[in-house]
Parts: sequence; structure tokens; C-alpha cells
Amino acid sequence: MRVVSLLPSCTEILFALGIKPVGVSHSCDHPEAVADIPTITSTVIDYEDHTADEIDAQMQSVDGAVYDLHLDQLAALKPDLVVTQATCDVCAVDATQVHDAVTKLDTEPDVLTLDPHSFSDVIDDIQRVGDAINESETATTLTTELQTTAEQIEATTETAVGTNGRPRTAVLDWTDPPIRAGHWVTEMIERAGGDASFQPAGASEPVSWEQITEYDPEVLVVTPCGFERDRARDAIDDLKQRQGWEKMTAVTDGRVYAVDGNVLFNRPSHRLVDSLEVLQWCLHPEPVGLSDATRNYVSHLARPNRRSI
Repeated sequence: MRVVSLLPSCTEILFALGIKPVGVSHSCDHPEAVADIPTITSTVIDYEDHTADEIDAQMQSVDGAVYDLHLDQLAALKPDLVVTQATCDVCAVDATQVHDAVTKLDTEPDVLTLDPHSFSDVIDDIQRVGDAINESETATTLTTELQTTAEQIEATTETAVGTNGRPRTAVLDWTDPPIRAGHWVTEMIERAGGDASFQPAGASEPVSWEQITEYDPEVLVVTPCGFERDRARDAIDDLKQRQGWEKMTAVTDGRVYAVDGNVLFNRPSHRLVDSLEVLQWCLHPEPVGLSDATRNYVSHLARPNRRSI
């Protein structure tokens, strides 16, 4: 089957199910084998070497679509299936744009639209993708493994919460302006043993800095959408200039974390289970530890005047 993936998370899922797509979006970068696959989307936004507020300013200045779908390239690939998303119109090509585009092709492919809004939805979507590409058994095996791992994490969480309670947790997926992460992140905080009351029940949403300091998180996780770990640390450096930073409990207790959002929290693929492991470590580091596979994606910022790791 010839499959085109228009979002990084689905590209990751396809590879995990043993299918190499014939076309991908410009944002798809994992696994390494994706590098030699034709890209059929582009964006007017320049993300490289720009701060969060500069990228946001670019987004606000766009008149029209943020992402372009190149119809000629899509037609040349002759896909049987195109996978898109309806979760966030600032993260990938909008689903409506995709549906309109495929009707213009000589042979109209099927379109699978993913729209996950919870951790459970993401696991279910893996099975939906597997069913659509005739890899149902492979998808069932993978989802079973993921659910088992998640249950093991939750079992450890239950013990940690019994000892330490649930720390007030704030997860930001953008910093200028601050945006508190929603969708699957709220459920993940609960599963990982945190107090998720600060996060929205639905989509990610802007929040004032005053709301953050008033909530006074005991754990602050910064995982900007599309940013690698070091850029997430840079984003935290910008937050340090805001009034009240030094007095925040997460700061004084040394419980601020910079996380590679590009790899983990922002992409609703099977790697969200790795994100759950990282989040559990941020919330309950002593009982659970962190595997070598995920350690490079998170940086723990030490208390003021101490070295970070």
C-alpha cells in the first residue's frame, strides 16, 4: 500500500508498524530512514534559530494557511491512503485542506483523519492506522505492549503517590506567550502521579504568567512544541526574566525540567509512552529513575546557584 503521511506522529507510527510511507511532511524527522522520502508540504514559518516570541509573531502575521500542500507532488506519488490530522491547525496541514486537495487528483485516495485528544485516544489511533494499512495484527501487538508499559508505570506511580502525594504540576508547550499543554498531557500528568488541575480539560490554551505564579507549581515541565531539549532550556532562560520566577516553588525546590518536545510530548505517537516515563521521573524522581533511552531528552535545572544536569 502506498501511504502518504502529513504529520510526524503518523510517520512514526507507520514505521513502527513496518510501513515506509512514500511521501511525508516537511516536519517528519523520525526515524532516520525518513530522510530519503519525498516531502510534499512546506511552511512560510522559519523555526530555526528563532525564539518562542519571534516564532509566535511570524504565526500571527500569516494571512492564510501556515502550511502548503503541494498537489503536483502528491499526485505524482499516487497514494492509496493519505493520513492527516484535525487536532491542531498550527501543527500540520489542516484536514479540510487535505480533503479538498485529494478530490482534485485523477485517482482519489482514501483519507484517514486522526484527531486524538487524550493519551487513550493516541493508543486507539495506532490501531486505526494499523487497520487502514492492513497491519491490524501488528498494531494490536504494539498497542498491547504500550498498554502494558503504561500500566507498569501507573503501578509504580501508585506507590510513589502513596509516599509523596501528587505535586502541583504545570506543563507548558509554549513559553512566549505561555501556553499550558492540554489534549493528552492532562491525562498523562494524572497517570504519572501529578496534580493536573492547572492543565486544560481540552486543547492547549494560552495562560497569563500571573496565573502560573498564582498556581505556584511544585513541578514545572517546559516542552515547547517543535523545540529540542537545548532550545527548551533557552525558552526557560526567557522565563527567568519574568517577575516572580525566583519565588516559584518549582524553582526554589529545583524541580524545573526542560524536555525535548519535538521527540516526546508534542507528538501523539507510540513514543508518548516514553513521554509518560519522563513525566513520571520529573514528578517522582527518587522511586522511579529514568532509562538511558529517554535521559538525553530531558534536562533537570538545579536550584538557583547550583549546576544543572
